[in-house]
Amino acid sequence: MPTRGTEPHEQRAAAESFGAEAARYDRARPSYPQDLVRRIVENSPGRRTLDVGCGTGIAARQFQAEQADVLGLDVDARMAEQARTLGLEVEVSKFEDWDPRGRRFDLVVAAQAWHWVDPVAGAAKAAEILAPAGRIALLWNVMEPEPAARAAMAEANVSGFPDIWAGDRPILETYDLMFAKAEDGLDRSERFSGTDRWTATWQLVYTRTDWLDQLPTFGGMSRLPKDELDNFLTRTAAVIPDSFVMHYTTVATTAIKR
Repeated sequence: MPTRGTEPHEQRAAAESFGAEAARYDRARPSYPQDLVRRIVENSPGRRTLDVGCGTGIAARQFQAEQADVLGLDVDARMAEQARTLGLEVEVSKFEDWDPRGRRFDLVVAAQAWHWVDPVAGAAKAAEILAPAGRIALLWNVMEPEPAARAAMAEANVSGFPDIWAGDRPILETYDLMFAKAEDGLDRSERFSGTDRWTATWQLVYTRTDWLDQLPTFGGMSRLPKDELDNFLTRTAAVIPDSFVMHYTTVATTAIKR
């Protein structure tokens, strides 16, 4: 049984650390398959959308491209401000504590963010603000480097950085617990039905420069002392290929409000 503070949604400092690299985050983080975004919008009862943990608005802009009317919500004012500069309306609050002021939505989404939300309280909150038959869609990009790059990343790991690259277990399997917790929260709320996972696979070629640019945006990295972060980046630069293929699986855990 996890102890207090070991679940991601209990680690508020980590959840609120991304704003230190807001511009880099928007520049370097990948987007989501547009076909999957379109499927979510087309299978929702309307276009009023709340993006929970919107960050800099990467996913929100993709939903806007599908004619969704998106309101962003983020706990980090720095991320919110970056999103506003790119045209997104954003409010700043922890989702569980947010006051919707009577507003209702047809769609609640969270991209690479729901693990920072209490899965049970978050599901209850989503049900509260969704219109009848409204949809919730929780997205994650799961990366799997080609074998040589994965081995190099494992070699570059430094003390205190999660060794997710070691071994040969598919990284998608390690994410299964995260998906299951989200689904369990939806089920325990007793407010959703038809829980399902929609997936899309795709790939992206990274140059060494691209990958080093993205690394400081990963969870908790911005909280590392500068010398530790610099050491990690130097070790990584020394061993990873000039370019490599990253295989992605995007998973959307989705359900309908009863």
